[in-house]
Amino acid sequence: MTKIITLTLNPALDCASTTPRIIADGKLRCSTPAFEPGGGGINVSRAIHKLGGESTALYPAGGSSGEHLTQLLLAEGVLAEPSSCQQWTRQNLNVVTTHDNAQYRFIMPGTQLSIDEQSALLNKLNDHQDAQYCVISGSVADNMPGDIVADVIKFCQQHTIKVIYDGSGDALKQAVTNGGLYLIKPNANELAVLTNSELIEPAELEDKARQIISEGKAQIVLVSLGPQGALLVTKDICEQIVPPRVQKNSTVGAGDSLVGATVLSLANGQSIREAARRGVAAGTAATMNHGSELCKAKDVESIFEWICKKYPL
Repeated sequence: MTKIITLTLNPALDCASTTPRIIADGKLRCSTPAFEPGGGGINVSRAIHKLGGESTALYPAGGSSGEHLTQLLLAEGVLAEPSSCQQWTRQNLNVVTTHDNAQYRFIMPGTQLSIDEQSALLNKLNDHQDAQYCVISGSVADNMPGDIVADVIKFCQQHTIKVIYDGSGDALKQAVTNGGLYLIKPNANELAVLTNSELIEPAELEDKARQIISEGKAQIVLVSLGPQGALLVTKDICEQIVPPRVQKNSTVGAGDSLVGATVLSLANGQSIREAARRGVAAGTAATMNHGSELCKAKDVESIFEWICKKYPL
């Protein structure tokens, strides 16, 4: 069985609620909050589990919020291996206004891990040297000492584990600069930063993605295009996969669902073309649900069938 691990350096306990309108200075009466585990890699593991697969989620957890996050993950059936940290796990807030279905996402600062806490998290990787895929996904807290992303990538390369990286900012740029990644999932703006471009026109996406591939930084570039799906680029392939239009209720976890379905398909022996189609289907399916519920398997299958009819394999 192909083994997948996910690493979330900046997890969160997500709280979702609704209110009629957001008005300054007023008391905003909200619906009963729903709490869910959050953070890039954690959501990837959750999506994999929802689609019938299995992965192990590695992440730091601190305080009561960290304990709550772990309890929620275990209740979903996700394999969770938290590493303790002193700072409490952050809590994010997602509010939808019911009168216009607008979404407001309040993202709190991340947990800063000490060097010792980073080492403890890295030590957990030693139990997973037999993994075939490692998904590093999500943000990294500002001003953390050391370069834990580089350390994780180095470990994976030493043990021939394929690294799928989905991040942003300086961490993404550093990870890609170091090179040797299997797959990255930037959006168009992130691709521009990675290729030292001010702005990328749609017609330039392929060339910029191939630049990364030709320089040995990644074997596969899957450019996230929001409602327009994704552009899959390898040394030999370039195709855009556009999903059907659906009723959008939340964008939380859409990218993570895309990554989760893609890596699960690859782990099941499917081609990258089929895996990318399932990924786009899962990302689209996630937007149909509220809060951070992510994708549902039945929705993914339905959208996947639609995509394959439009873009035959």
